Amino acid sequence: MKAEVNQDTCIGCGLCSSIEPEVFEMGDDGKAHVIQDPLKSEYEDTAKEAEENCPVSAISVK
Repeated sequence: MKAEVNQDTCIGCGLCSSIEPEVFEMGDDGKAHVIQDPLKSEYEDTAKEAEENCPVSAISVK
């Protein structure tokens, strides 16, 4: 699986990195970035949780 963050949509709330810091981190630009590609299987469920909880639907996990 692969996670992506739409940089144009991301508002930098930090929810994704608090849900799964092994997959998402906040960059110097104040937006979320994916730090694991492809996703390790043990992080797929929490990456999906971050996708579902993103307030602006900026995350895609497929």
